[in-house]
Amino acid sequence: MANIIDTATNNGSFTTLVAAIQAAGLVDTLQGAGPFTVFAPTDEAFNKLPAGTVDALLKDTAKLKKILTYHVVSGKVLAADVVKLKTATTVEGSDIKIDASNGVKINDATVSTADVAADNGVIHVIDTVLIPA
Repeated sequence: MANIIDTATNNGSFTTLVAAIQAAGLVDTLQGAGPFTVFAPTDEAFNKLPAGTVDALLKDTAKLKKILTYHVVSGKVLAADVVKLKTATTVEGSDIKIDASNGVKINDATVSTADVAADNGVIHVIDTVLIPA
């Protein structure tokens, strides 16, 4: 099995996310032992951001790193566990809200695919980029 970075790269729907992870210098971390749970926004999710946002973030690595680490939770949290939670603390340090009353929402993002396995954790695909407060 591949690590989180390789799994995301091989999927083909996360080119913007992978480029952002590279720009923020987080590749080695997310290829590390983990385990990590990544709420991974698709390229379509990044495309929903206002024009120029991604380019601006790629140039502001401190802000980019804060946003990316807001998508990561320490440990391997599978969908069966996520639905039992109301919040989770991210690697960034803030909490994300979890609502499993009608599908699963992470803050305002909908989980479209859960439990994409990687050898150092799990990816849950989301349709919106999460922005910390």
